[in-house]
Amino acid sequence: MGMPGVQELLVVLVIVILLFGAKKIPDLARGMGRGLGEFKKGKIEGESTEKEDN
Repeated sequence: MGMPGVQELLVVLVIVILLFGAKKIPDLARGMGRGLGEFKKGKIEGESTEKEDN
């Protein structure tokens, strides 16, 4: 199972547009970006805490 192709990504995009509407997509993307940033920050903090414990 590899990376999804262009056709699969287009199908997912169409479904997202139908579910949420075109006006909500920027808000969803912004929220996902912030969530990913928080996840990365937490991961880095967790790794630094692990190094301090050893």
